[in-house]
Amino acid sequence: MMKTIFFILCFTSVWAQAQTDVATSEPWAFKLTPSFYATAQERNAVDVNLRANKGPHALWIGQYQRGNEFQQTRTGYEYTANFDWGQMVPSLQAASGGFAGGSLSFQIGQPVYALVAFGRTNLRDYYNLNFDPNDMVTLGFGAHLAHGHQLSMFTVKDNRLATDQMITHGVWRWQANDADRWTLDLAYKEGRSSPGEARINGRSASVTYDHHRTFVRLAYDEKVNFSADNQTRVSAGLRF
Repeated sequence: MMKTIFFILCFTSVWAQAQTDVATSEPWAFKLTPSFYATAQERNAVDVNLRANKGPHALWIGQYQRGNEFQQTRTGYEYTANFDWGQMVPSLQAASGGFAGGSLSFQIGQPVYALVAFGRTNLRDYYNLNFDPNDMVTLGFGAHLAHGHQLSMFTVKDNRLATDQMITHGVWRWQANDADRWTLDLAYKEGRSSPGEARINGRSASVTYDHHRTFVRLAYDEKVNFSADNQTRVSAGLRF
């Protein structure tokens, strides 16, 4: 409990600083996302995540709970810097149990762009809710197309732990109109859960539908987080 309070206080401190740095005329925008995880050979789990955006600043705090087996509170902050050549996004993450990590990503060019990212953690226990390696390098490309379509393809590869973990994503986004947006993410993974273990490969797919301020997401992930188990995820959310 004390660790949870500590991370909530850290989140609040960063939040207050971000409010000071951004013009007060721009309101905060929030996104609340509760998720349900059904994993073979594990108890079901839930996660509740609250994200706040104001200008280039984004903060989030979340709580993951899997029965009485495991729980973790996490928080993070990222800053989106826009330039003539593209975009840079540094981010920091922390979680109860002593986990800390960070990443730096770049989007270079427009309307066709390159994707480059790097990430590092302190290797403490962490239930990975982005389902890609965290100690990684990412390379890819994307393009904004006509009629609200956007396509991207990128590979996230472990470059620290000698697991050969690599996940390649193909993502399609379509802004159908002012109220409706679709996102489809198809991925293929291969690698080991730890050095010396047998290689694992699997596929995943997620579909997200946004309508005005609400959204719903359904995902199926084979060998989730390079384990032996498959996972189904359902998320629904509200922006306010």
